[in-house]
Amino acid sequence: MESKPYIPGFKPADSGPLSRFLPPLEEGVISAWLSHLNLTGSWLLDPFGFSPRLVLEAARSGYRVLVTANNPITRFLLEIFANPPPESEFIAALADLGAVKKGDERLEIHLQSLYLTSCEKCNQQIQAQAFLWRKGEDAPYVRIYECKHCGDSGEKKITPEDIENAKRIAGTDKLHRSRLFERVVSLKDEDRVYAEEAIEHYLPRPLYALSTIINRLDSLSLSEIRRRALTALVLLACDAGNTLWAHPAERPRPKQLSTPNQFRENNVWTMLERGVSLFAGSGSSVPCEAWPKKIPESGGVCIYEGRLKGLAHEVKREIPIAAVIGSVPRPNQAFWTFSALWAGWLWGKDAVEPYRIALRRRRYDWAWNATALFSIFSHLNDLLADGVPMFGALPEPEPAFLTSAITAAHMAGFVLESVALRTQHDPVQVVWKSGQKPQPAPMEIETIRTAMREFLSARGEPAGYLHLHTAGLIALAEANALKQTEDELDAAMRKTQSAMEQALKGDDGFVHYSSGEGVDTGMWGLVSAGLDTSGASARSTRPANEIESLSDRVEVAVVTYLQKNPNAIYLEVEDDLYSQFSGLMTPSKGSIYAVLNSYAEKDGASWKLREEDLASARREEVKNVFARLEEIGKRLNYDSARDDKVLAWLEDGKPVRKFYVLASALVNRALEHADEQTVIVIPGGRAALVAYKQERDASLRERLKKHRLVKYRLLRGLLELPILTRETFEEQIASDPVEKSTGQMMMF
Repeated sequence: MESKPYIPGFKPADSGPLSRFLPPLEEGVISAWLSHLNLTGSWLLDPFGFSPRLVLEAARSGYRVLVTANNPITRFLLEIFANPPPESEFIAALADLGAVKKGDERLEIHLQSLYLTSCEKCNQQIQAQAFLWRKGEDAPYVRIYECKHCGDSGEKKITPEDIENAKRIAGTDKLHRSRLFERVVSLKDEDRVYAEEAIEHYLPRPLYALSTIINRLDSLSLSEIRRRALTALVLLACDAGNTLWAHPAERPRPKQLSTPNQFRENNVWTMLERGVSLFAGSGSSVPCEAWPKKIPESGGVCIYEGRLKGLAHEVKREIPIAAVIGSVPRPNQAFWTFSALWAGWLWGKDAVEPYRIALRRRRYDWAWNATALFSIFSHLNDLLADGVPMFGALPEPEPAFLTSAITAAHMAGFVLESVALRTQHDPVQVVWKSGQKPQPAPMEIETIRTAMREFLSARGEPAGYLHLHTAGLIALAEANALKQTEDELDAAMRKTQSAMEQALKGDDGFVHYSSGEGVDTGMWGLVSAGLDTSGASARSTRPANEIESLSDRVEVAVVTYLQKNPNAIYLEVEDDLYSQFSGLMTPSKGSIYAVLNSYAEKDGASWKLREEDLASARREEVKNVFARLEEIGKRLNYDSARDDKVLAWLEDGKPVRKFYVLASALVNRALEHADEQTVIVIPGGRAALVAYKQERDASLRERLKKHRLVKYRLLRGLLELPILTRETFEEQIASDPVEKSTGQMMMF
């Protein structure tokens, strides 16, 4: 398998509506991948319909994209993002809704009154932005507001009036809850119990507000474009009104339909107002039609309302698919259940029917996910010619998700071309090509173990379990050993996980840096040949062939690039690095920024080496450091002898202290030649970078415990001391430890 570079993107300026449920993908990635194919104007297929952003980026790059969208909510989002109404229509739609009468008052005033509270400071009546609740209690315990009269703001203790208001609204809850049930399922429907369970995740106040809004939505006489705009705003309110908003946001991306112990009740009307800017700013228009209507060759989106299975034969006959793109879905019971619920609220029971199974299902495990993906990949491979490339983004990766997706695709006949992995916080980028279903081969644990060893050896430093698991999966895919003929997918996945654990735990050549026993905790490294392997504390992951660590190679590469390209922007640095360190070796953004912050200064968007870190300046400074060491040694009655980067203090011809002088943070190089007498001397500007490397590399941290690290500036200070003895020297070099950066350094 070819190791291809990770394609960097950039985070959207605004996360957008329903972003906590949609795949967290960077922009610019799919357009960059497509640019290498040079197939502009061709047909692409997204068989998952899971990421509207990804589809629209491809369409805006000049491609015609056919999307299968079975989920009515993601389908609507794709349509509204492809052709967003003007901001004026959103504003007008909200005004039309607010002007509707509720009794004798405007609906806007009525809904705002639900959230009225008194300012603690000036006692004026204002709207609360939110209330905080504890699970199972019948009243909130905190209100959040920002007073426009006196400026008081923040979390404030609840008042008796707030509690009374919440309980008063709860008095009519059954009526409104029943009305919203019936928009999803009928009273006698066997699925009613599932709708009831889902609606339990709405408090009485937001449920009342939503019921009132949706009831008025049906009766409003609006143009088609304005109705679309208002529907989009109400969809955002549907999400804002449920209890899955943890406070603090410990689970910002909920997967399960489970109310947190403490949660936030949002002001529904305020969320409607906020939605105006979220939807109106969703990007330029893209031609978008429902299948089988035509779209222009210049690019656009064609949406098939249903599953890939129903489309397969028609596509194979009529549309030549040049490539496949998509965000591979991972189970999300919360979003899929809510999608069925919201579809009924917005469009009625008929809209729920094709997606009804999502309302019933309560448990989605990885075996289910693998089975569902295998079905999609199988239908997909049937409609494609051999050799059609597919780019799959796997957001929020974890070992079981990767096993599920890679196993399902492989068994359906897709050949694994490349896997690029940055960190566990970034989407994994996988490229497959359609092909023939493989002939299964036996699974050998040594196949996995060898792949893990080779990966760690090439990396030159410990790695997290996700990287090792991925290396093992790639090896099994290449050996056609991911699934045996007699195994169901769930059994195959269990065997894979068991084999991964045995590969690591059954070999003393691996060392586990972790306080937990699970293989998926902490970091894993290799034990170097010839070292004591009696315990983890005595082990080293420095490979026997002395390959430099990935973090050291990244440091060298960044500095080399800046020397050749002064005033480079971050994206240029990143792009250059990813071409050098591809696949599972992709450096994190944190490691790149750690080097930039150590060596360079930022001017606007550009990075430039500091004057003192230019090669000529550093050479001169190193020369001065050696001179200072000789002078200090002379004051302490030592002779000095220098050998390249090491200066030794001698007494009676024997070394008593050695100093390895670095201009960089490549402390691994110093450790290769260090003994118990060695002090490592670094510029002060490298201290934070060394601390960063220790933070992410437990092996390096253990090895550095045996040595002092001294900064250049300390040596300058020692020369200024009027009295310096051998004893005070030892005290002084212990007084200036290497510490982590106080800035906002990314740790991944």
